[in-house]
Amino acid sequence: MNLQDAIYNWLSIKMVSDARPNDNAALDTYMFFDEILKQDHKIEKLEIKKEGAWYIVDYWIEQKKDTKQYPIDLIDALLLSIESEPKYN
Repeated sequence: MNLQDAIYNWLSIKMVSDARPNDNAALDTYMFFDEILKQDHKIEKLEIKKEGAWYIVDYWIEQKKDTKQYPIDLIDALLLSIESEPKYN
């Protein structure tokens, strides 16, 4: 999985896990993507902030900072989909 997709998936499920702290499946999936970022992509640290309509993700690899940005509505779509499905609530 490429870095762009891994951060996208990590961020999407992080939003779900943060919003649903009792959802063990969300937490397990979040931890899975967190491990991919650390093991496969050697990411040392991640920081998230909102700016306008974007999530900005700063990350460090070998002490070098880089940034990716994702539309908030695209990232939050997973949480909205889960919350609108009665079998998950």
